[in-house]
Amino acid sequence: MLVQTLPDTLSKLAQVGEATIYEPAGDQPQQERRRGAYQSHSLTECITNVSTPKGSLPIVKTMLTTACERNCYYCPFRAGRSKMKRITFSPDELAQGFDTLQRAGQVKGMFLSSGIIKGSVTTQDKIIDTAELVRKRYDYRGYLHLKIMPGVEYEQLYRLMQLADRFSVNLEGPTQERLNALAPKKDFMGELLKMLQWAETIRREHPYEKLAGTVTQFVVGAVGDTDLELLSLSSRLYRQMGLTRAYYSGFSPVEQTPFENLASTDPLREHRLYQASFLLRDYGWNIEEFPFTTGGNLELELDPKRAWAEIYLRSDPIDIMQASKHQLLRVPGIGPRGADAILRARRLGRLTELSHLRQLNIRTPERAAPYILLDGHQPPIQLDLFL
Repeated sequence: MLVQTLPDTLSKLAQVGEATIYEPAGDQPQQERRRGAYQSHSLTECITNVSTPKGSLPIVKTMLTTACERNCYYCPFRAGRSKMKRITFSPDELAQGFDTLQRAGQVKGMFLSSGIIKGSVTTQDKIIDTAELVRKRYDYRGYLHLKIMPGVEYEQLYRLMQLADRFSVNLEGPTQERLNALAPKKDFMGELLKMLQWAETIRREHPYEKLAGTVTQFVVGAVGDTDLELLSLSSRLYRQMGLTRAYYSGFSPVEQTPFENLASTDPLREHRLYQASFLLRDYGWNIEEFPFTTGGNLELELDPKRAWAEIYLRSDPIDIMQASKHQLLRVPGIGPRGADAILRARRLGRLTELSHLRQLNIRTPERAAPYILLDGHQPPIQLDLFL
């Protein structure tokens, strides 16, 4: 049994438990979020099925240490918080524990984060040492997602990008002002954004080398941040700094923190941010296209794409046989693959019914119906679809 092989390491891994629920690791972060007590002492609490660029994988989510010398106002690991049990692994210990789990077939990847002890550089060295052991001593070639500490050295970032498939630099806030309210000891430009700028420089300097993709995370809704601020920065990072994706983690209050009495962020706001972020990343949208409220936020009642379509397409639907790809991507229910399929099909014949769109693997053409013309007419609308 695994527990007989490495009782101390696996027992400690189990105690970390849900300590990483606020650290999304995969492509469906809202499914990773599980509510419950920390340190539930079940090893299964450390293993999460996540969607990754390599497919859906069971990965172990853990930390080198749950101790931290910083005092971020929202964080369960902040210094001096007695309700958080402090657990620390050595790189040797954690690498061996991971090797045992993956050889037993229990996991197919690792997400590794850490609190900061003895400074960011020292902590980052331990994360790198762990990854080096996993790759070299245990000859592991699978999925690694590693965390970058704020303000590490250029060579540390480069080495970590060589070792990992994906790495995280958590900006937390969209501006220095918002970050000051969340984590006053962190430097937005000098410690965090610089890491993303360096990563893009490293990619340009080493174009033929396989290097990790970049992700970031924001804490949403604790300090007055707006969707406009969050999405404006996300758009810039996608276009200028090679960001793979942005995570938007709705704030949840934690006992024994300065924010323990603040209200939780509505999960629907988090969901709308993800929808808008994908429009920016995958659909060619610009930040100016979103219909923000006067307070700078997205509507909660409608997804961003449909909210736009209600304003611009409800009274002026587009002709499927004439629309450009850019126009097709503004229609609810039509994504990049669907748009390409429509453009190909138009060369072979006319699209005159919703069933024709369904045959092109557009799964919910009824969503498009209020905003398009087929054969010169608006197709029948399923009235209960939007209830």
